[in-house]
Amino acid sequence: MTRLADGLVEGADARPRCWWPGSDALYVRYHDEEWGRPVADDQRLFEKLCLEGFQSGLSWITILRKRENFRAAFANFDFVKLAKFGARDVERCLGDAGIVRHRGKIESVINNAKRACALVEEEGSLAAFVWRFEPRSKDRPKKLNRAALAQLSKSPESTALSKALRERGWSFVGPTTVYAFMQAMGLVNDHIEGCACRAEIEKARRAFVRPT
Repeated sequence: MTRLADGLVEGADARPRCWWPGSDALYVRYHDEEWGRPVADDQRLFEKLCLEGFQSGLSWITILRKRENFRAAFANFDFVKLAKFGARDVERCLGDAGIVRHRGKIESVINNAKRACALVEEEGSLAAFVWRFEPRSKDRPKKLNRAALAQLSKSPESTALSKALRERGWSFVGPTTVYAFMQAMGLVNDHIEGCACRAEIEKARRAFVRPT
């Protein structure tokens, strides 16, 4: 891996990327194939909100390496099924060494699944609800380099979405957690200037049909 200017690195494939996945193959694949690409699937959006909650206090690569275990433990993040989980399921998850065994976060997934069911009944879809909080282009940094990205741990939009979810009873959805969710699910494009994925994702965002 070669370090380029301003937060860019170049891997063995000579493709310039954001610095943060380093040379870890799983992390590089996540950066290239998932992070920032717009998502309208309710189940994937719910999964990411839950996993960002689990990440609190940890690194994302820790969660990413356990993602398949989380999916197995939590019914593939089908929130209709998860809403029916009870105390026995909580204890089962607490005994699962393949996930992060934090009672509050496990119980939060079940709580949020119930809240997601209610939100879908009220709003039509989780996707339609969260995409209303997509930032306007004019409110985004004019040039996104590493220094600018370092200032974006949260935003007015992530704060507003966090507040809206918490008012509906969701937990572990603070503004910083929600901003990380927005970055990953394509509500913003936070690949830095010069990253090969940035232009690809701009094209995907232009073609993306916002859910209503």
